[in-house]
Amino acid sequence: MSGEAKPSGARDAKGRETREKLLDGALRTLVEHGIAGASARSVAAAAGVNQALVFYHFGSVDELLAAACRRGAEQRVARHRDRLRAVTSLSELLAFGRAMHDEERDAGHVAVLAQLLAGAQTHPRLAPATAAGLDLWIEEIERVLRRVLAGTPLDGVTDPAGLARAVAASFVGLELYEGVDPEGAETALAALEQLGALLAAVEELNPVARRAVAYTLRRSGGRGR
Repeated sequence: MSGEAKPSGARDAKGRETREKLLDGALRTLVEHGIAGASARSVAAAAGVNQALVFYHFGSVDELLAAACRRGAEQRVARHRDRLRAVTSLSELLAFGRAMHDEERDAGHVAVLAQLLAGAQTHPRLAPATAAGLDLWIEEIERVLRRVLAGTPLDGVTDPAGLARAVAASFVGLELYEGVDPEGAETALAALEQLGALLAAVEELNPVARRAVAYTLRRSGGRGR
């Protein structure tokens, strides 16, 4: 019986290795050839395996790309999670966003995101996977916002969940925008950092002034009204 179990275990390990190769090959293909060039043949060539294995392990190219999207997002979030959890202010969060943006761009992950967002418009199976990948980022950002906004004039005035989506959408948009207008993207990033500096300045106000700011924000239509 032990002699039969060993080949089965070896086959399972080989199957997992092949899946990993295909997932890596799919992401590499998106960077190098775009969504239009992501075929079973091109992905298999990038992975160094027979193209029939694309269908054996994933059923279709779209399913492979969706799985690669989810896996890629999980890996990127895991890579940055400790840094996000160390953030103590909105200014630090925005500074982290800028540093991460540069790192993700240089590693080619911005190109992958651009291709997945474009592909999701015409490949229905990619849309849920792309949204799920973005949700991983949004969840982490929301945790940071709830922590850093607690006790500030924005606490109870803003919706952390909605603000997390706005922050994520802003950085996604800036990542894509940078491809056509680098200077414009840099200006937008600087403007976001100015908002962080503004909040930091409000934090330095005396308690009475901070309460006055919070009251004014609530009167203008905040959640805490």
